[in-house]
Amino acid sequence: MGAARERRAGVLDVLIVSVGSTHGLRAADKELQDSLARAGANVATARAVAPAPTRTLMLTDLAWARAARAAAMRALAEQRSPPRAVIYSSTTAALLWPRPGAIRFDAPAAGNRPGRHGLWQRPLERRRLQQSSLLLPWSEGGLREASAAAGRNDALVLPVAVEPSGAPAQRRDIAAITYAANPAKKGLDRVLEAWRCVRGDLAPGDAWELVVAGASSRELRDAGLDLESAEGVRVVGALAPAEYRALLRRARVFVCAPRREDYGIAQLEALADGCLLVSTPAPGPYVGLPIARALDPRLVSDELERALRAALEHPAPDYVARASDALAQLRRDAVDRLVADELLPRLLARRRG
Repeated sequence: MGAARERRAGVLDVLIVSVGSTHGLRAADKELQDSLARAGANVATARAVAPAPTRTLMLTDLAWARAARAAAMRALAEQRSPPRAVIYSSTTAALLWPRPGAIRFDAPAAGNRPGRHGLWQRPLERRRLQQSSLLLPWSEGGLREASAAAGRNDALVLPVAVEPSGAPAQRRDIAAITYAANPAKKGLDRVLEAWRCVRGDLAPGDAWELVVAGASSRELRDAGLDLESAEGVRVVGALAPAEYRALLRRARVFVCAPRREDYGIAQLEALADGCLLVSTPAPGPYVGLPIARALDPRLVSDELERALRAALEHPAPDYVARASDALAQLRRDAVDRLVADELLPRLLARRRG
């Protein structure tokens, strides 16, 4: 009754501080806000204003951390009473926090900012993880990286919900699709090489095409990849989520070769929409990797050409049905139960967290 009276009086239960620097982060924050609301919480999101691009990861993280702090301070100032809990979405969002809170993250800088790229971020992140009221890693792999950095493992693993985006297309007329935002990290060069090797040997009669989403032709040229004259390759750039997922429903295969994967929302969305997942192994808390190995070990290999050829020429007939079963723990209803039964009670028990 007391909590209900507070909500009626306009007291905010949870404030999410969102960096939202990628499609995956924005989607994860929206899913979390909606899930908390379905659990009965009064929740709001403070979104950072994107800063100007910088040349290094150290400066990029500093700019986003400052933007997250500014967004959090604005949101806190707008409340008549302090929110009962704050969740910082990413360790970057928490680096310059104005008040402690829970930290939700796909991977810590300890894992994805090696060497000079994380000289100032890693030690400050370690302190923030130690000071956090609750760690909310997206995966067990993310928790292991954070625990190694911060020396604590009291956490709730809170995955990002993934759902099919709609009915599959009557005909999957796209041979393969890849998501190439940050093309060097995603290994687009390796994907293109495998595609060039495979495409010429495929049976004639089909329009064999690789669709490259997530980056424009200009962005790819800046990364040293000029695809405008590449045969059988179509660059569609950054699309609205509905448009991108519609392409997934038409694709036979999602192919990727990440040099590191912090979670892999794109791969999970592809599996949810009925694509076969072809991938190289990669370091990092790559959630889709063990799923893909269990579904068809032929399709997970450093020999990407061979894996791609197997997926296109000899797909396992029950792959899509088994993928749907494998994703059951990541479906929205499963995450909603976790949020309602475990996350919200822990957050609201920490009225000062």
